Amino acid sequence: MVLVFHGGHVRAGLALGEEVFAAAGCTLLAPSRPGYGRTPLSTGRPVEAYTDVVRALCADLGITRVAAVVGVSGGGPTAATMAAQHADLVERLILVSAVGWLPFPDHRTRLGAHIGFAAGTEAVTWAGIHALARMAPDVCLRLMMSRLSTRPAGEVVAALRAEDRDLLLALFAQMRSGRGFLNDLRATPDVTARIDQPTLVIATRTDGGVPFAHAQSLASTIRNAQLVESRAHTHFVWLGPDWPAIAERIRVFLDTDPTAVRGPAPSSA
Repeated sequence: MVLVFHGGHVRAGLALGEEVFAAAGCTLLAPSRPGYGRTPLSTGRPVEAYTDVVRALCADLGITRVAAVVGVSGGGPTAATMAAQHADLVERLILVSAVGWLPFPDHRTRLGAHIGFAAGTEAVTWAGIHALARMAPDVCLRLMMSRLSTRPAGEVVAALRAEDRDLLLALFAQMRSGRGFLNDLRATPDVTARIDQPTLVIATRTDGGVPFAHAQSLASTIRNAQLVESRAHTHFVWLGPDWPAIAERIRVFLDTDPTAVRGPAPSSA
């Protein structure tokens, strides 16, 4: 069983990069985080409270051990908190392009988020992006890549494979923030010092959505952490040329005895 916490602006029904776990023979449990999909904020607005709810959900489903909890992008703090608070349930932690506990986002981005993704404007913002995805796909891709890569947006879009373009456009045509994204901007307690499970931190230096420094910080403050650097050009490391090798690294990680890889200090690769 692998427990997946999705990133910002998406919900549990929008799978991204989860095939690697299915290929490893895992069953996936992917609940929408508070404010996303059909999960109300009242389910657990503070991240600690939400992880307690997920623990209760696992108990109701008869799940007594989770091979790994996965935090994608804005779901990183939730996954890390799940590992810290419920170590008896969680065997491993995987963080993919994940937000950590460095200051995030910057003041300008935070202000823009409160304007564009507030309760009264979020639907309008996404309606515009959905329309672009359908009627002006190249414009939509350049707009989104300008925020998700540190490389020139035109260069990134030109390098996309046809299947990756289709995947991204389908994703952008369905994304919504609900009330979840602004909730993601709330400060959460840093739990990295409490995490003892083997951890993979996967990120790329050209991520324009979550700076690579977050991955470096997570890998240096979580015991038993390995930093795996992707060569992807965007936040979406699943589309990088080295994803097959990283996917194999994940499969090996899932097959390794978690009690046999604990050590006093993190390493990088």
